[in-house]
Amino acid sequence: MALMTPEQFEESLKDVKPRVFMNGKRIESVLENKNTRTVVEANKASYEWALDPRYKDIMTCYSPLIDDVVNRYTYVSASNEDLVKKANAGTFTAEMLGTCIYRCVGYDSFHSLAATTWEMDRDLGTEYNPRFLEYLKMVQTKDLSVAGALTEPRGSRSKKTLDWKDPYLSLKIVDKNDDGIVVRGAKINISGAYASHEMVVMPQAAHFKGEEDYAVAFATPVDAKGITFVCQYTPFSAERDMADDPEELGNPLYGERETSMVIFDDVFVPWDRVFHCGEYKYSVKLVTRFAKTHRMTCGGTCKVGFMNQIIGASKLIQEYKGLEKATHINEELAEMVVLRETSRACGLAAAQKGAEEPEGSGVFLPDELMGNVSKLNVCNAFWRVMALAGDIGGGLLVTMPSIKELDNPEVKDYVEEFYSFGSDEPTKNIMKVHKLLQNWTAGLHGVGTWHGAGPVMAQKIMLQRVINYDHEKDLVKRTLNIKDREKKND
Repeated sequence: MALMTPEQFEESLKDVKPRVFMNGKRIESVLENKNTRTVVEANKASYEWALDPRYKDIMTCYSPLIDDVVNRYTYVSASNEDLVKKANAGTFTAEMLGTCIYRCVGYDSFHSLAATTWEMDRDLGTEYNPRFLEYLKMVQTKDLSVAGALTEPRGSRSKKTLDWKDPYLSLKIVDKNDDGIVVRGAKINISGAYASHEMVVMPQAAHFKGEEDYAVAFATPVDAKGITFVCQYTPFSAERDMADDPEELGNPLYGERETSMVIFDDVFVPWDRVFHCGEYKYSVKLVTRFAKTHRMTCGGTCKVGFMNQIIGASKLIQEYKGLEKATHINEELAEMVVLRETSRACGLAAAQKGAEEPEGSGVFLPDELMGNVSKLNVCNAFWRVMALAGDIGGGLLVTMPSIKELDNPEVKDYVEEFYSFGSDEPTKNIMKVHKLLQNWTAGLHGVGTWHGAGPVMAQKIMLQRVINYDHEKDLVKRTLNIKDREKKND
């Protein structure tokens, strides 16, 4: 099988030398830094699950491309069944990690690239699709972790790209030669790429005549010359840096979502890794096909897994405090379950209603209407679930002392007594569950959920573009026996 072991994955990262900065300092090894290590662990888990008999149906599938079993995160869906399994994998990885699986953006980019390169070749006579498939074969055969990068800094939204003072606020081709292209610019809000092997880069937005140099998609090793990662640094990052023991933290092994700005300082990309170069009319198709795929992922799959963690922690706190008969808490928990299942239903509907796109390509993408509904729904649902969890957890979620106090002889007995709530559960466990909920209710995932895969307005705009009201109007006309008026000739 074309599957690496977790140990082989970690060993392979020793040969990858990305240029990474965090908190004003150079990170010499993403394997050793406490914060970047969480990304390594999250990706590493996906290799472990793929080899576990309990999870192989979720995490692996057969690829006719290489005639072998591959990790699902290196695969392009070829049926509605594949899309449903993709959705289930998104929920599974999210609930197991309690944070991002950093391979998902690359996974969703594969779908857009496979579909759009096929269409470009059909329409324009290019040869991008065989080139992309050769790249995907390599990824599957070597079982590589591939991140994705779309979002850009961008200039004033009131101006066209060509009118920006800085032409590199969107990634731009600055040179072409017989060997390949050279690109300059940056991508921002990119999840976990520095602990992957590869990165697929896509345009963020539609492009127009004159903007051919911005119409570009390609793949690159994450440690290619000219690539630099500038990482986020939050209070949670500082807390992890200072922690003596990760057990003090709300998610000891996998941490919070980790992102970075990716700088491309005249990065060379050979032609065999270029999948879109100047065909500006197809940039928007790359973007929208990625968006419909990723909005199903963000909306109806991974956030369902996150909600499972939040609901579980809230239920445990209810039991620790002896509130099982508290009507308002039971109602809040039930509301959380309804929100979770509504989100799950939207995601599965997007998968089940998906279709081959373009016809003849062999690539199946989620339904555009339901994919956008899925993401729009979860934006509001996730905030509500966090609010309900905050009510159940109470003020302790933001006032609790450090778990280290349980090792402090000066106050240990008091902390043990007063934070046990009379429960037989060890106080340390009670505090750890509260700390986990602190990560969710006062952490990074609220805004991340709102903006990941596009903010709310992006879904609203797309919905207004794709909704067709003809069926609904015809129903009313049929009910009332209203005949369409014949058009008068001029």
